[in-house]
Amino acid sequence: MHLFVWLIISLWGAVAPQYHPVEDICTAKPRDIPVNPMCIYRNPEKKESEGLGSEQGNEKIPESTNPRVWELSKANTRFAMEFYKYLADSKNDNENIFMSPLSISTAFAMTKLGACGNTLQQLMKVFRFDTISEKTSDQIHFFFAKLNCRLYKKANKSSELVSANRLFGEKSLTFNETYQNISEVVYGAKLWPLNFKEKPEQSRTLINEWIANKTEKRITDVIPEGGIDDLTVLVLVNTIYFKGHWKSEFPAQNTKRDKFYRSDGQICSTPMMYQENKFRHVSIPSDHVQVVELPYKGDDITMVLILPTMGTSLKEVEQDLTLEQLQSWLGSMKEISLSIYLPRFRIEDNFSTKKKLRDMGLVDLFSPESAKLPGIAAEGRTDLYVSDAFHKAFLEQSGLVLCGTTWRSLVYTLQPAGPGSSAQKASPLSQEGVSISQPGE
Repeated sequence: MHLFVWLIISLWGAVAPQYHPVEDICTAKPRDIPVNPMCIYRNPEKKESEGLGSEQGNEKIPESTNPRVWELSKANTRFAMEFYKYLADSKNDNENIFMSPLSISTAFAMTKLGACGNTLQQLMKVFRFDTISEKTSDQIHFFFAKLNCRLYKKANKSSELVSANRLFGEKSLTFNETYQNISEVVYGAKLWPLNFKEKPEQSRTLINEWIANKTEKRITDVIPEGGIDDLTVLVLVNTIYFKGHWKSEFPAQNTKRDKFYRSDGQICSTPMMYQENKFRHVSIPSDHVQVVELPYKGDDITMVLILPTMGTSLKEVEQDLTLEQLQSWLGSMKEISLSIYLPRFRIEDNFSTKKKLRDMGLVDLFSPESAKLPGIAAEGRTDLYVSDAFHKAFLEQSGLVLCGTTWRSLVYTLQPAGPGSSAQKASPLSQEGVSISQPGE
């Protein structure tokens, strides 16, 4: 392992960035980190005097949370809600959906580092970074680091939540030092030189192996055959791994086969876990949903289940769901005694995000003629574009405890522009087929 790291430094030593890394990004101040991208976006509809995002107003911010990290978190959630709807529209009612919106946002934020012009503007709008204040926006990469610290550096060790980022670059290309600095300091994404020009397939294999190693072999073959060729110059990867145990476990002896109602109206038999305990819950008759929160050990990570009432389809709930609505539901929850029936499940999903993001307005980034990414390669090289973006996620649950393990990997390929068991939708926020009732009902 030590030899491997040394070899990387030696191979890339000629263009390695010269900077003095901070000892701990989580305790650093903005002045400690050189987060100065080549271009900065200004939303013409926002006033400089707004301070924090105008939508925050008198909103209550969670205890011990940096207001600007909270602002960024809300922007990420807005993107998540919108992207989920686009993804849901692309699938039929009997297909699962499982993804990590934060993984997608993080990887594209690393691309935003080198973007200018309309490309930068579209990135800001699609990922809803244009909804935050100018000060937060100008230092968005610093606050991404703070958000990651909040998520991944927990004092409680009862669950595993790990994120890893990496840049894989064509070894013959010199990359912008500022881009490398910020990618490594803020996102922990070190540059690994590969020979894309002469050995694209070998490079693809190496990247897929790196992803598999970071996800305990659960996510493999993220980049498909042909996903990398001799024109590829850079691949950006983000992975997230989560493994947790329920705070209140489902007794194994309670798991029995029972009816499961699918979105298409069919009924199937599946192993259903059962327990009675106190959980945070709310029933919203006007929105036709029940919402329950199942905490993992440590109480800092929870699963929120949204169950449509009888006669209401999951699709109807998806179409009307907004951030404000979700926050209202979560803010109305109270702890009560409940009987919970939850199916054992295993969810895996993989897809290209390119078409969905283009439909949302991120067009120039994927266009050889229109993409403006001068801040990635040295000397302001402007012939780069994103050829595709891939995402893969996996969640598995056992009958005794929830080994809720999710891994998400997003890969971008930048190329120089040349010549002319059940089938229900599910997300981290929703799972159909859950039965919730108060004891005695």
